[in-house]
Amino acid sequence: MPVAETHKELRFTRSRQAAGFSIAAGMLAMAGLVFFLLAPYRADNPELPHPAWGLLPLTLAAGSLRLAWRCARHAYLLLSPIGIEIFPFFRPAAGMQVVPWAQIAAVEIDQARLTLHFSADRTSGIHLSLAPIRRARRALLIAAIEGRFAK
Repeated sequence: MPVAETHKELRFTRSRQAAGFSIAAGMLAMAGLVFFLLAPYRADNPELPHPAWGLLPLTLAAGSLRLAWRCARHAYLLLSPIGIEIFPFFRPAAGMQVVPWAQIAAVEIDQARLTLHFSADRTSGIHLSLAPIRRARRALLIAAIEGRFAK
């Protein structure tokens, strides 16, 4: 079912994690290529590893690149007129959690965490890490959530 008002949504991806996976993919790809570049010298030095060992880091690089693409493409937090939608890293379709704005009594935001409280006495709530979101985008998230609770 498509969302009726997609222009009123704010999506926050795991872009900070995507950068780390991209760097890891590049490093693993270069490590894998070293095995193939050393192949012509195996005739002179048989102690060099077989080029097939390069497939292991290249496979890991492909997996890391896929994770980076997934982190950059898919949402982590989605603010919509309905509420806040939270997508976990693994199986986001099955584990997605929607917190309607009406259920949120208070919000606490610090440098590393976003806490959504369900009661006025702040005894129950959800703690969300802000680590997957780039620091430059956190200000937008904070402004959007605080604007929602401004009286």
